[in-house]
Amino acid sequence: MRTRRASQRRRGMLRPAGLWLLWRRPPAAGVPQKTLSLGKAAAAVSFPSSSSSRALNIFDRDLKRKQKNWAARQPEPGKFDYLKEEVGSRIADRVYDIARDFPLALDAGCGRGYIAQYLNKETVGKFFQVDIAENALKNTLETEIPTISVLADEEFLPFRENTFDLVVSSLSLHWVNDLPRALEQIHYVLKPDGVFIGAMFGGDTLYELRCSLQLAEIEREGGFSPHVSPFTSVNDLGHLLGRAGFNTLTVDTDEIQVNYPGMLELMEDLQGMGESNCAWNRKALLHRDSMLAAAAVYREMYGNEDGSVPATYQIYYMIGWKYHDSQARPAERGSATVSFGELGKINNLMTQGEKSK
Repeated sequence: MRTRRASQRRRGMLRPAGLWLLWRRPPAAGVPQKTLSLGKAAAAVSFPSSSSSRALNIFDRDLKRKQKNWAARQPEPGKFDYLKEEVGSRIADRVYDIARDFPLALDAGCGRGYIAQYLNKETVGKFFQVDIAENALKNTLETEIPTISVLADEEFLPFRENTFDLVVSSLSLHWVNDLPRALEQIHYVLKPDGVFIGAMFGGDTLYELRCSLQLAEIEREGGFSPHVSPFTSVNDLGHLLGRAGFNTLTVDTDEIQVNYPGMLELMEDLQGMGESNCAWNRKALLHRDSMLAAAAVYREMYGNEDGSVPATYQIYYMIGWKYHDSQARPAERGSATVSFGELGKINNLMTQGEKSK
């Protein structure tokens, strides 16, 4: 098991099954990073308080921007990056699995650049990194790839059609109000035969925290309010990708489990990640008695033998391609030369041939 680097009083561990990465291409130092003027970008890009009329307005996007800016301003923001760096490395692995290079790539919701640090300039020629938090863009991690930072919203990408060979996104899209629109925007800016590789939190993320808070509030206050944001189900994700125009889809799930000294340390780390709840229906304050009761319930129901408590992060990984004539296509309906009814006969003929040998 691998232990994340943390302060002396806080230590977490990832499941070994989620850490199959044995080797990573090391980033090179000394490559300057190009950043668009944040003042000009802020003036050019508006942050709407709600998405299009067809979408539910679930999240306070302005609050999410403030949360991410606050997290990026902390003296040691890297102390809380362990989860995002791990998922960023797994996205990079999926990029390397594709046997081609990408002259121009985009990271939608890049944060501090958790994917770019694991890619090299032989695979990606130039990287555009987009995020709503200007402080995150000012403190991006070092990479050997020439990068350009753009202050923009994932739902309103300020790029022309057919611009990028590759679009990636890691642990950002679960905070957008209009996920169908965001996926359509990604499809729009991709070139034909371009690929989108993304990751987002799934529905079972932090189920231990959710259950503990609900049970404690029911006991102490006679009811409960949501403290963990809602997540998209994996069954819906494939449909949304197809609706956005992607084909040759791949959707898979994984779980990363991190151990914490207690529930309060978990919540502190979520704040440090910029992952605090920003749903409009969130409860502003949690009573002290309810908080202490939830921490006790958490430890009683889910605690480990060593006194720590686990937190489960379910990750959905998705890959989708933009259509191009060169891509393999399924055969037309009715073009088959053998019916399913004849498969049994073929099997019998093969068996008889083996016996005759």
